[in-house]
Amino acid sequence: MYEKTYPNKRFKLSLQFLKKHIKPTESILDLGVKNPFSDIMISEGYQVKNTSGEDLDEDRSTITNSSAEVVTAFEIFEHLLSPYEVLKSIKGNKLIISVPLKLWFSSAYRSKTDMLDRHYHEFEAWQLNWLLEKTGWVIKDRQQWTNPVKKIGIRPLLRLFTPRYYIVYAEKITTSNS
Repeated sequence: MYEKTYPNKRFKLSLQFLKKHIKPTESILDLGVKNPFSDIMISEGYQVKNTSGEDLDEDRSTITNSSAEVVTAFEIFEHLLSPYEVLKSIKGNKLIISVPLKLWFSSAYRSKTDMLDRHYHEFEAWQLNWLLEKTGWVIKDRQQWTNPVKKIGIRPLLRLFTPRYYIVYAEKITTSNS
């Protein structure tokens, strides 16, 4: 359905990763407004509720009031000033996050027209790993992939083999009171 309009490789790999770790019977809170990928998840049988476009740095009530078993965040955390606070507020026990990786040959994305469409963070994989660990999550699986572009030049050539996206499946560390 979205193959001709959207970046098929990223959606295809994200869906494969999701299917590997999350059953369609598990409820999902997807951070961010309804989008083409949340539509894909729904079409694959997943029960998905999205946040409503609120500033998650300021208002985490949708997250704290959610009873979803799984939280997904596909290319959301780079837009947050404080991903630490968002991760700490998640009640679900499973988490799938994907982020664009920091590229040494390209500066962080900053829209000139949309103040909200800016990357405050472009992570190196170790930084996201550390953030997850510090907020009480243990990484169970991870994957990286490239994002080639159909242009000519040094940077497009580097994009052929430099990973651009990083996806992680993590579970909340639980402590027993024995």
